[in-house]
Amino acid sequence: MSPSPEAIGVAAILVLVIAAYALFGGADFGGGIWDLLAGGAHRGSAARKLIDASITPVWEANHVWLVFILVLLWTAFPPAFAAIMTALFIPLSLSALGIVLRGVGFAFRHTAERLRMQQLTGATFAASSLITPFFLGTVVGAVATGQVPDHPAGNVLAAWTSPTAILTGFLFVGSCAYISAVFLVLEARQRGRHDLLRYFSLRATAAGVVTGGLAAGTFAELSTSAPHDFAGLTGIALPLVAISITAGIAVLGMLWLRWYHALVLRLTAAVAVATVVWGWGLAQYPYLFPTSLSLAAGSAPTAAMVAEFVVAGLAVLLVAPGFALLYFLQQRRMLTTAVTDAELRLAARLEPAVPGQPAPAPASTAVRLTTALVLAVLAIRAIKNVFSPAGKNK
Repeated sequence: MSPSPEAIGVAAILVLVIAAYALFGGADFGGGIWDLLAGGAHRGSAARKLIDASITPVWEANHVWLVFILVLLWTAFPPAFAAIMTALFIPLSLSALGIVLRGVGFAFRHTAERLRMQQLTGATFAASSLITPFFLGTVVGAVATGQVPDHPAGNVLAAWTSPTAILTGFLFVGSCAYISAVFLVLEARQRGRHDLLRYFSLRATAAGVVTGGLAAGTFAELSTSAPHDFAGLTGIALPLVAISITAGIAVLGMLWLRWYHALVLRLTAAVAVATVVWGWGLAQYPYLFPTSLSLAAGSAPTAAMVAEFVVAGLAVLLVAPGFALLYFLQQRRMLTTAVTDAELRLAARLEPAVPGQPAPAPASTAVRLTTALVLAVLAIRAIKNVFSPAGKNK
């Protein structure tokens, strides 16, 4: 039975969102990976400062893509969602743990005062940035090889520990490091940091070569572990594979020639990553799980699929402009830590003074306005309670 046009359309949206998360979320994870590899506190301080400045305004927002993926998979393809969440519970849980620890480490690293605590929280952030993409990659590898049963009774260890799944995990890590290094090259150029420009150019080149080798190894492994996907990648999806390879080589060439055109370099690197995801989705058609669960059998009713289109349209109208504005402001360095950390700074300024310590700096205008608004709201509510019938009866 052939899948309905609605099911095909929703599946295409799902693949597009997965590609968006691989691109934008992957760049954030890659920043943490380069943070991990930056070296000691003194030697890696400049690189870490650039990484922080690059991802601080946007790192939380990029998980919107992951939420959209999970909700879309759950509501549009419930049999596949149930099987994945059951059979791959361990790698998914480790990925979620990495996301939580990454957020905790990143947030507390900026507020910790002692060097030891800064190092601990920084190591937590960096290590989690490596763990999460790896285990997400093993999940994709397990799905691609068709080792996820339709009705699993529990975790299927062999599904996400196979050579293909492990290689896919490393491929995800390499892709995150690659796309992040390319973006950091442009960030360093924009800020006039020529030392970091060369620093991240070398790392982007190395990550591109390593990722290409991992992609070739994974592709060769698919010929025996996932023959259906391999046939699709060498057949209907071959043009996308060729585009990805060409774009990856073009990025390496631009870096070698030191031609740092922001739009062209960023777009070419994005195409190199996104077309891999699109090629995988096209190669797997018409199956959700190759040869075991078809797209037609695993889809929700037509009415639910129509609702998915409505939700996707609302996301385009409401969420996409917000992301565009966020990236626009971030690229022009109009987002500062003074705004994002306003609550923490306010709490620090309201602490009682300790004898012998210098007085804190005056509160900024934004903090004073926030405090005034909070006090005004509390005062209005108090007056309302006094003059209300309930307040008079007290």
